[in-house]
Amino acid sequence: MEQNKILNIAKKTDDQIEKFSNIDAEVALIGCILWDNRNYEKVSDFLDESHFVDHNHQIIFKQIKDLLNKNILVSPITLKNYLSENEFGSGITPYLNQIKDSSPSTQNTLQYAKIIYELHLKRSLIGIGQNIILETNETNTDNTGESLIESAENDLYNLSNSGSTDRKYIKFGESLKDAVNIINEAFKREGKIAGVASGLRDLDNKLGGLHKSDLIIIAGRPSMGKTALGTNIAFNVAKSFKEKIDEIGNKKLIDGGKVAFFSLEMSSEQLATRILAEQTRISGDKMRKAELSKDDFKKIAKATSDLEDLNLFIDDNPMLTIATLRARARRLQRLHGIDLIIIDYLQLMSSSNRSKNENRVQEISEITRGLKAIAKELNIPIIALSQLSRQVEQREDKRPQLSDLRESGTIEQDSDVVMFIFRESYYLERMEPIKKPEEIEEKYQERTSRWQELCEKAHNTAEIIIAKQRHGPIGTIKTHFDSNYTRFSDMNIKDYDNIME
Repeated sequence: MEQNKILNIAKKTDDQIEKFSNIDAEVALIGCILWDNRNYEKVSDFLDESHFVDHNHQIIFKQIKDLLNKNILVSPITLKNYLSENEFGSGITPYLNQIKDSSPSTQNTLQYAKIIYELHLKRSLIGIGQNIILETNETNTDNTGESLIESAENDLYNLSNSGSTDRKYIKFGESLKDAVNIINEAFKREGKIAGVASGLRDLDNKLGGLHKSDLIIIAGRPSMGKTALGTNIAFNVAKSFKEKIDEIGNKKLIDGGKVAFFSLEMSSEQLATRILAEQTRISGDKMRKAELSKDDFKKIAKATSDLEDLNLFIDDNPMLTIATLRARARRLQRLHGIDLIIIDYLQLMSSSNRSKNENRVQEISEITRGLKAIAKELNIPIIALSQLSRQVEQREDKRPQLSDLRESGTIEQDSDVVMFIFRESYYLERMEPIKKPEEIEEKYQERTSRWQELCEKAHNTAEIIIAKQRHGPIGTIKTHFDSNYTRFSDMNIKDYDNIME
């Protein structure tokens, strides 16, 4: 009974799809292009062969597109050499001449194309609706209500971005006005930065804050502090969130922002513990082992009260695809108006439609392109944490380089900013001198003393290396890092100068 219901729905849908077609418009459009090849330029940015209903018209339009892209004249005579006679019942040349002669006016080229495209959209929407019905009626346990919604949202998103008949070119004057407004807002701010402040003074001075639509990569080897830095930035931005209502009732961001943190590695409770440790100066280790005094409990209680309204939203789903991220980010934007997304971390994500033949580089490419697209769509910065390859460990100088990024080509290409975290103390602590069999004590003590000096100098310090910045300079920033509380903070000028000597 249920199967018959589904078949009836499918049949009804197919009948509806047939209604949303206009073969005459397809013929007229191809005819316009055959009369004057320049007409193709009017439609080339939004129309392709998949938008046609008639199979022969799909073949013809694709061939027209391929030839014109190669600057080859298109006519019934030239097309004949590239199309199979077997595809057309009465022969290709008479068919093409018939199409050309049937075109009433080349002035209506754009209108014909709009008709074809609009009907394609309606057919696609019907198809998406049909898929929703069929998938909803399946007994597959993987098809949860939430997953079906995310799948539908992804299909609709892809459809909405497949093209548009309204070419929205922005005049330079409008872009210039927007740029001046950003500069003006930065001037009014106390920190004099254009983007969202990360909470780290020297980093903000170097980047000018976290800019809208930017994809920012923070990369490092394990235990370097990637998650710590991401968490610190998330907290700093959310903590400093301020907005006001303007004269016409619109909300306007003054400082900070609302943050969405997608954690694929750690649970929401673990992230909350990190932030509590940072704010209370009680180590996470003591919290986990319950080695807490009454004063510690008081500090935790006060911090909890202060932080419970923090504008920080955590999603700790470990199976995150780019499609799922897009759907959830849109939802958060719609419900709360988020200003920053942080992802921990990039290599744990997967593409939406991974095939068996797709290698990891291709998958990462789809992910980074997707993240950049989401940043542009929502007009907010996205920070993605990333692992580095082991080749860093093979060099004497362990400072990371762009080539150390795992699947580096696409990550470097799609990102606006690439930053590395480097802590020399991490490596120095693992290089304690061992006395050689025939080494004299004085020499051994000399090496040990030198090692201790280096450890002391590198203690509680970290480098943030800006290896790529699309809008500004690159360079290295020294920061303070407290491993007990996984906290990055600004260094005072005196300490900074001592380290740089």
